[in-house]
Amino acid sequence: MRTDIWRHFDFILLGIMTIMIIFGVAMIRSAIAGNVELIELNVVGRQIIYASFGIFVIIAVTFLDYHLWPTIGRILYGVLFLLFGVIAASGEAAFGSSRWLDFFGLFPIQPSELAKITMIIMLADFFSRNQQRIKDLRWVARSFLLAAGLLVPVLLQPDLSTSIVLGVIWFALLWATGLEWKHLALFAVLGLLLPIIAFPFLENYQQQRIVTFAFPDPDARYGEEYNINQAQITIGSGGWFGLGYGQGSQTQLRYLKVRHIDFIFASIGEEFGFAGNMFVMVLLFLLIWRILRAAKLAQDTFGALLCFGVAALIGFQGMVNIGVNLNLLPVTGLTLPFVSYGGSSLLSLMLGIGLVQSVVARHKVLEF
Repeated sequence: MRTDIWRHFDFILLGIMTIMIIFGVAMIRSAIAGNVELIELNVVGRQIIYASFGIFVIIAVTFLDYHLWPTIGRILYGVLFLLFGVIAASGEAAFGSSRWLDFFGLFPIQPSELAKITMIIMLADFFSRNQQRIKDLRWVARSFLLAAGLLVPVLLQPDLSTSIVLGVIWFALLWATGLEWKHLALFAVLGLLLPIIAFPFLENYQQQRIVTFAFPDPDARYGEEYNINQAQITIGSGGWFGLGYGQGSQTQLRYLKVRHIDFIFASIGEEFGFAGNMFVMVLLFLLIWRILRAAKLAQDTFGALLCFGVAALIGFQGMVNIGVNLNLLPVTGLTLPFVSYGGSSLLSLMLGIGLVQSVVARHKVLEF
């Protein structure tokens, strides 16, 4: 085991992530104020427990050489495939889909969150070993089949938003590996046609979200339109500097739904205003910048692709969550990284940060 592991450890990256988590816990506490059910579930306490355990995960993964993760990733790939089968048989259903496994009635887990990191590991390994073959579309197809082993079970839950994230991870790593421009143009055309082709096959509630986004009803008093309308009101009421912590009427009086998960960005806007929203976006930008810095420092292609995949995951998920809150995108259910409530999401993202730290810690040859 290397003894100089802390010499190259990125404490700035860890600090930015920690600030986001602490700020997120504070906002979760404010968002659930007065909600007896969520208070009894100890939502704030659970988030702190997950975050604390996540710190140990980061330390452990940092010490573990990232070159061992392709083997671990194959094991996770198989385990997740089995877990998705269990979910299909007996998983807990919510919002029209089955996504959770609840062990002993204590801490429900969402395997699809771990699937995002597993996808990054598996594809980073595949692309690093076949970098020169990616110019051949047959090898691109093989990479997609590898990704489909996780993407398809998630899509069948059905969890469209997470399956889109998995697809974005696949394409981001494919592009980073060196996708040719003529193939990029082909994927661009397919990307434009796919939503049109797929729309008739979506679940009713998924179709409704898209229709609601395209043809909104400003007078709606329930459903997705109501949530989006309330999010816009919530953000707008905050002005430049907000109404103060715990003082937002839309949040505290519970007009805004799912305010500690999907719409926590709106809650931040109400209580801390435009300045608060910008603070979160700047932190997110700095976090991604530090991860991309790690990709640049990586000593090999596998390490660089690992970091790039984690950056793509955090960047895309953050962009979509903020876009939903600002009514720029249809409602998806994706969390705001490190800020929204969600133990499985938080742990998987912290595992990703651990992988990045492992790459950074080994970006220079050990000197004797």
